[in-house]
Amino acid sequence: MLRSLWVVGLALGLLVPAGLWIAARMVGPRTDPGIRAGRLAPCPATPNCVSSQADPADTVHYVAPLRYTGSGPAARARLLELLQGEPRVRVAEAGPEYIRAEFRSRWFGFVDDVEFLVDQSRRLIHVRSASRLGYGDFGVNRRRIEHIRHRFSRPGPGRG
Repeated sequence: MLRSLWVVGLALGLLVPAGLWIAARMVGPRTDPGIRAGRLAPCPATPNCVSSQADPADTVHYVAPLRYTGSGPAARARLLELLQGEPRVRVAEAGPEYIRAEFRSRWFGFVDDVEFLVDQSRRLIHVRSASRLGYGDFGVNRRRIEHIRHRFSRPGPGRG
């Protein structure tokens, strides 16, 4: 009897996560990251993306950009340093004004693309965080940007 329960538990423990993993990869449109006409790619209609370049009236997708003082290159360097200190993050692209990082989830290895576009004239860093697959994200992308905002704005050595 105990052995049967153990086998059922093991099967469910493997099949349920595997089914969720497969379903997440099959559902939802994807908008590839990158710059389009000087702007970050727009978010798809799904609620698994936030962007500072979305319409502020769009409460599902809009998130405020990062603000900085000082020079754009110094802000970019601080942001890169912050990203390199985050767990399960790989900086995939780092140009003078554009950065793309891949954030991998702890349990299933889902990848979210997080992008930054430095606007030196307005002292802003536009942000976009989007799940590659699936429909919803349980607010993960918004919380990630707010976590980055908190760390980015916090004074540190040599920052005031």
